[in-house]
Amino acid sequence: MTSSPARLTRSDVEHVAKLARLALSDAEITEFTEQLAVILEHAALVSALDTSDIPPTSHPLPLVNVLRADVVKPSVGRDELLTSAPDAESGRFRVPRILGEAP
Repeated sequence: MTSSPARLTRSDVEHVAKLARLALSDAEITEFTEQLAVILEHAALVSALDTSDIPPTSHPLPLVNVLRADVVKPSVGRDELLTSAPDAESGRFRVPRILGEAP
């Protein structure tokens, strides 16, 4: 059995605030000391749990794909699409180059 970790102190919070370059008031330091102590106590409780028989997961709930199945059906032909394009070349849409060519 491991001993419980030392309780978070006001000087710990002041030290972390200094490292993070946070200017905290005395009231904020007091408030954060209490809040962080509760968080760390909870983390210690979770850490103490025996999880050896629980497999690792990437998500707590099973994920399923909700997309519809692909269905082949008739569509507009390439030539018909290219007739409505502002500019076409060799069976493709012609667009300005991204680099080096003005529109």
